[in-house]
Amino acid sequence: MTTHPDAGVLARYAEGDPALDEANVWSVETHLETCADCRGHLAGHAPDDTLALLERVAAGIDRGIADGPSPVPRRRAWSAASRRWFVVTLAPWLTMTAAVLGCAVLLQLGMPELPSLVLLLAPVAPLPGVAVAWNRRTDPAWELIAGTPAAGLGMLLRRTAVVLAVVVPLLAVAGARTGAPLALMLFPSLAFTAASIALGALIGVRRAVLVLAAVWSLAVVLPSLVTSELPVVLHPGGAAGWALAACAMAALTAARADLFRRLSSGN
Repeated sequence: MTTHPDAGVLARYAEGDPALDEANVWSVETHLETCADCRGHLAGHAPDDTLALLERVAAGIDRGIADGPSPVPRRRAWSAASRRWFVVTLAPWLTMTAAVLGCAVLLQLGMPELPSLVLLLAPVAPLPGVAVAWNRRTDPAWELIAGTPAAGLGMLLRRTAVVLAVVVPLLAVAGARTGAPLALMLFPSLAFTAASIALGALIGVRRAVLVLAAVWSLAVVLPSLVTSELPVVLHPGGAAGWALAACAMAALTAARADLFRRLSSGN
């Protein structure tokens, strides 16, 4: 519009009069976009509570400008480090591992005629934790971490170390309660952990854990429960072989370290 709106119309617009028709509202708003004088008149017609609110907002903006921008909170070093070493989704799996080992101890004490359940479970005890240590499906921060230098094998090894720091003492306690040799629990569990990581470089750690756990259960655990005898690989003389296997798997993992940055969504 080329002429200024009537003062009465402008006052009704400022007060939000619902009886003001849409044509007049549109005309006033279009004119106010280009006319500073009418915007000044409109401010004079504004209700007292609206003017008070505008003054408070303006004062707050002025204080903010005078004080300068608020400092950006610095990320705590321990918080960043904890995400590299631990993910909260590990907790339920570690709790489940502790519960399973506890049940194995109780069954062993109540049914001594069974082969050592603790020895049979020791190789696969760390695997549930390893499966979720660095996994797209379980890590809520995967997308944030996957593209950073902290990702890959280093992240997996750090979180696997946390898993072992929990599982190994559990195995030691279970072995002390049932009389199972510590070496025959420690070396097989390390060998299976290293094997799951080495195989995980090719098919994903989660799939590797499932394959190894299934093979061990079908080839060793089930026949041992049927015959009530431990397999030869869990006899006292087998500790050295497990230690060599663990070292070999660790060397293979180190040789394939670059593959862990290209793991598929199936990890």
